[in-house]
Amino acid sequence: SLVPAVVSQLKIIIRANYSNPPRHGAAIASTILNDPQLFEEWKVELKGMSDRIIAMRVGLRKLLEQKGAPGDWSFITNQIGMFTYTGLNNDQVAEMTKNYHIYMPGTGRISIAGLTEPTLDQMATAIRSVL
Repeated sequence: SLVPAVVSQLKIIIRANYSNPPRHGAAIASTILNDPQLFEEWKVELKGMSDRIIAMRVGLRKLLEQKGAPGDWSFITNQIGMFTYTGLNNDQVAEMTKNYHIYMPGTGRISIAGLTEPTLDQMATAIRSVL
C-alpha cells in the first residue's frame, strides 16, 4: 500500500509548515510597534480589549453570585487573561453541552474573551444549573 509512504511525505510537509510560520505576522507587528501613531492606536485598542475581558469577568461573577451558585467565585475576578477554569467536572461540562449547547473542554476551562454581555446570563444560568 502507498498509504504509509504518502503519510510520511505529508508529515514532512506539515512539519515544515509548523516549524516555519509565515513571517507576515511579525512584519505587521514590526510595522505597528515602529510607527508612533500606529503604536498609540494599538495601545488604545489593547486597553479596550483588556477592559472588555475584565468586564466579562466581573459580570460573570456577579451573575453567579446573584443566582446563588454555591462556592466562592472571587477567583474569576482575581485572575487575569482570556481564560478561566470554572471548577466544573467532566460530567457537569457534559450536562452544559447537552442542555445549553455550551462547549468547553472537560476540564471546565472557558474563554472569558468569548463571552459577551448578551451571553453572560446564559453562561451563569448554565453553570448554576449543573452545580
